[in-house]
Amino acid sequence: MQEIERKFLVKGDFRPFVSKSTRIVQGYLSSVPERTVRVRIKGDKGFLTIKGIGSESGASRFEFEKEITAAEAAELMKICERGVIDKVRHLVKAEPYLFEVDEFHGENEGLTVAEIELPDENAAFAKPDWLGEEVTGDKRYYNSMLMKQPYTKW
Repeated sequence: MQEIERKFLVKGDFRPFVSKSTRIVQGYLSSVPERTVRVRIKGDKGFLTIKGIGSESGASRFEFEKEITAAEAAELMKICERGVIDKVRHLVKAEPYLFEVDEFHGENEGLTVAEIELPDENAAFAKPDWLGEEVTGDKRYYNSMLMKQPYTKW
């Protein structure tokens, strides 16, 4: 399955528009760009996700995700590469789409990014006032890179 999303920094107050928030803790079994393998605990569920290398623009790439139990995810986290991503994901509706606003904690404290999944790379969408600079394709903002080079150490 192909995933198409664009990523932006957050510059303003998105909180009044949040419909749901969930804590996410994730690690990587493999962080090589050609095939990242992520283990995630999201709320009370676990997920195993495999992503391929991104397109030239960075907006699209192969993604396969499988739900697993939180206990299985916790066991897999024990063998992940060094570094953990800890964040709260806030869902913000932007009809007909949805922004996922990730507020990072731990070594990535102070970083807040918003992603929007689109049907194609050039799909038009309304940009809320709180949306800042686009960072789609900037590898520094990939979670797999934030694990290795945390935002607080830039």
